[in-house]
Amino acid sequence: MSVLPGGGTRLATMQSVRRARLAGILIVLSLPMAGCSAPLDPNEKPRNEMVDRQIVARGVRDARVLAAMRKVPRHLYVPAAEAPNAYDDRPLPIGSGQTISQPYIVAFMTEQLHLTGKEKVLEIGTGSGYQAAVLAALAAKVYSIEIRPELAKAAEERLKRLGVTNVEVRAADGYRGWPEAAPFDAIIVTAAPEKIPPPLLEQLGPAGRMVIPVGGFYQELKVIEHSGGGFVEKSVLPVRFVPFVGEAEGKPAPEPSPAR
Repeated sequence: MSVLPGGGTRLATMQSVRRARLAGILIVLSLPMAGCSAPLDPNEKPRNEMVDRQIVARGVRDARVLAAMRKVPRHLYVPAAEAPNAYDDRPLPIGSGQTISQPYIVAFMTEQLHLTGKEKVLEIGTGSGYQAAVLAALAAKVYSIEIRPELAKAAEERLKRLGVTNVEVRAADGYRGWPEAAPFDAIIVTAAPEKIPPPLLEQLGPAGRMVIPVGGFYQELKVIEHSGGGFVEKSVLPVRFVPFVGEAEGKPAPEPSPAR
C-alpha cells in the first residue's frame, strides 16, 4: 500500500469513495420518483379543517368519531353541483326535497350513541348515505331505512361503490323500524316526528341508546336510554330537521323493499 500525504492510505480512500457512492444511491432510491408518488386527496385539508373548526371547536371529543369524520369523503355523498360546498358549516340539498345534515350535527348525534365498534345500529333516514358511512366506520353493522326509494337505491349503490360493506339499506317507512333485525344497540333518527314512534322504543336493546329529533316547528334532539326495564329521556340540543313523513303523519306505510 502506498502512503498518501496526511497519513491516509489509497485503500482507505477507495473505501470512502465506495461508501459515499452507495450512500448517494440509497438517498436517490429513497426519494419519490416523479409520477410514482401516491395521489394526494385534495379534500383532505378542507375535511380536517371542517373537523377542527366546526366539530372539535364545538365540543365533540370522541376520538373515534373525529377520526371517522376526517376519513369519510363527504364530498362524494352530495350532488356534484354541491361538492365544492361539502365541507361548509351547513346542511346541503341532496334531491327529493331532502338534505344532508350539517357536519357538526352528524358528529354530535353520532357521539351521543357511545359506539365502541361492536354494535348493531339502526338508522332511520338514509338520505345520501353519509351518516350511514360514518356509523359504518364506528359500528359492526348498520341497518338503514329510507322512505324515498330513489334515495335508498342511490345511497345503496354509492355505499357499495365506495367500499362500505357493513351497511344494509331498505326502502321503507322507518316508523316501524326493522323488527327482524332487532334488538339494536343504538338507533339514530334523522327526521323529526311529533312523538317518538313506539316500535323504535320496542326495538332498542337493553342498555341501548337512541338519538332522535322530536317536535314540529320547534324541535329538540333527545337521547333515550333503555335502562332498568324503562327509558330515560333527556333533551340535549335544539335542532331543525325535515319532518318524519309516512305513518308518523297518520298516512299508510308503504310496503318495505325486500331485505338483501
